[in-house]
Amino acid sequence: MTGIKKYIILLFAGSVIFMALFAYLGYAAFHNPSDITEDSVYLVPKGQGLIRTARLLEEQGLIDNQDIFKAGVMIKGQERSLKAGEFLIPPKSSMNDILEILVKGDVIQHSLTIPEGWTSYQIAEYLNENYLLNDELTALPAEGSLLPETYNFTRGTSRIDMITRMQQSQTDLLDALWENRAADLPFGTVEEAIILASIVEKETGVSGERAHVAGVFVNRMRRGMRLQSDPTIIYGITHKGFLGRGIRRSELNDADNIYNTYQIDGLPPTPIAHPGRAALEAVLNPMSTDDLYFVADGTGGHAFSTTLAEHERNVAKWRRIERERK
Repeated sequence: MTGIKKYIILLFAGSVIFMALFAYLGYAAFHNPSDITEDSVYLVPKGQGLIRTARLLEEQGLIDNQDIFKAGVMIKGQERSLKAGEFLIPPKSSMNDILEILVKGDVIQHSLTIPEGWTSYQIAEYLNENYLLNDELTALPAEGSLLPETYNFTRGTSRIDMITRMQQSQTDLLDALWENRAADLPFGTVEEAIILASIVEKETGVSGERAHVAGVFVNRMRRGMRLQSDPTIIYGITHKGFLGRGIRRSELNDADNIYNTYQIDGLPPTPIAHPGRAALEAVLNPMSTDDLYFVADGTGGHAFSTTLAEHERNVAKWRRIERERK
């Protein structure tokens, strides 16, 4: 064997050994735990490719070498399998662990809660202030069309899609509740039930009172009495659900306010808020009671009465409590 042949053989053998060593070290680097000691969040925008993903992972200190990460992804044939979204990277995650997280696509779930009794104005303002959502709401959803509850979502979800989900949740709930409603209710449509439920929702925040308040309003409707609900006046003035002061006597007597149930017969033209499940259930299955009146009792709840004379005595008690508090 000539010296040249020996040299070529040694060179080839050395190259093979070097490549094997490099592959081993790369494999080890790809699978070794990182030095990260706490949870990290990594965001992959839609359309972001492997090269930028690897570079940003390295810039954020989540991996040590973007080239090794890219090589590992390509060797596994998953360069087109990376999902978009916001991901939680646990402590000590290796490059392989991070790849599996991005391929699996289990994005971080956020949540928001819509309180019962909020108006469309309040909900739209709340959603527009949430920086995790996209697509600003420029028009208010129909009053009373959403179901207040807690909703999960991912970063970048459209605010319009959130509204659609809330509306569908209410539709699904009412489809179930309407079939089991009480007989002989003084209203015949789902829309009327929502209107009355929104009034009940604004009248009491005490869960145990909703069915009782609903029973009072149902009794008044059956007798042709006006509902005489203060929250309807407030909604007619502001359409926001809050006034920031007491109702003036002139507003109480304002016949031009089409929501003023002291001046109009029956229900107002639309809901005055978005009622929750409990209020909808209360209206569709109200308490059986002879009561026709209620007024605040100073404890956060209400005093109920059957006769006007008894109601006037309860009102006088409430006025004394108000004066004492002032």
